[in-house]
Amino acid sequence: MTQERPPVWRQRNYLLLWGAQVVSNLGAYATGIIYPLLVLAITQSPAIVGVVSALRIVPYLLLSLPVGALIDRWNRRRVMIVCDVGRALAVGSLPLAMAFDALVMPHIYAVAVIEGTLLVCFNIAETAALPRVVANEQLPQAVAQNQVGFAAAAIAGPALGTWLYGNLGRGLPFVVNAACFALSAFGILRLRASFEPAPGAARLDMRSDIAEGLRWLWRDRLVRDMALLTGIGHFVNAAVPLLVIVLAQQRGVGEAQIGVIFSLAGLGGMFGALLGPWCQRRFGFGSVIIGTLVVQAVLFPLFGLASTALTLGLVLGAIQFFAPIYNVVQFSHRIAKIPDGLQGRVNSSFRLIAFALHPVGAAVCGLVIEHASVFAALALFAVVSAVLALLAALDPAVRHEGRS
Repeated sequence: MTQERPPVWRQRNYLLLWGAQVVSNLGAYATGIIYPLLVLAITQSPAIVGVVSALRIVPYLLLSLPVGALIDRWNRRRVMIVCDVGRALAVGSLPLAMAFDALVMPHIYAVAVIEGTLLVCFNIAETAALPRVVANEQLPQAVAQNQVGFAAAAIAGPALGTWLYGNLGRGLPFVVNAACFALSAFGILRLRASFEPAPGAARLDMRSDIAEGLRWLWRDRLVRDMALLTGIGHFVNAAVPLLVIVLAQQRGVGEAQIGVIFSLAGLGGMFGALLGPWCQRRFGFGSVIIGTLVVQAVLFPLFGLASTALTLGLVLGAIQFFAPIYNVVQFSHRIAKIPDGLQGRVNSSFRLIAFALHPVGAAVCGLVIEHASVFAALALFAVVSAVLALLAALDPAVRHEGRS
């Protein structure tokens, strides 16, 4: 008889991993909204804001495959600690430069690239580590609780960041972010599970390692199609922060209220994360994936009708309500299917495809806003969102996937 496992919120290792992610995400959300505000204040250029946003994601395109192969060879906990410490140092350099009135755009570009590079390594290592921390049957519960934590950070982070930025100094949100990364590293250091490579993980050459992960993903029709659909989704999602910020500024919304808009989005995400496992059990994989994308496509044009901080926040919150439901279902379904020795390589292959269009979306949004208008950008991304929902509904692998 199999011994019943305690729920994930009573498991020490999971709580340490979860807590580390929540703390680091709190800092990341506190500065995520500050980057566009800071760059706009320095340059007055939405296009440059798009470039900075893109630079934080470009490492996914360049490094995902080799990093995935290396993660399957390395101790996953050690990788996460090194990445957190590195991100703390990189982000902490920004307020130091501000203190000496020496902050320049190349410095911001460099931090964006370094932070993005270490984020690639951290995320792939954390994804590969999760099945070592919780059992496969508890992965939906664990992923849902992760999403709740991310949403809680998304509620508090933007409001905290904009308040610090507007009232106590432009550099303070980055100080808080660096401290959060350091706390995350301390929490991961206390994990007691084994994170050594799976037996037989040492390979002869990097090329064969990468090819093995890519072959596994491409032969699994559902995982492959979900990577492609998620990639189109990231193209749209990359545009949302800049779209909302520019729309809010055109309506006379102040910096503190912009933080509240993104906090409302986090509140919507928290409720969605709580409902994710129930939706998975009640409706099944295909219905949830298609349904969430269709509703988000319907909601997206409503940004153009929102005229106040509250209505912008409500539209963004409604869209973000469905995002974690999608993530809980696709993520837990995917990592349960992947063999442990391939977790790093397959997930890095998935992320390469899923994030390929993210920097393009951020850059395109900035360029369209600067050279046409914010409403032209809104129309463009609304159309792409509708096409994404249609593609998901027509995909037989998604439509016919059974309940997981």
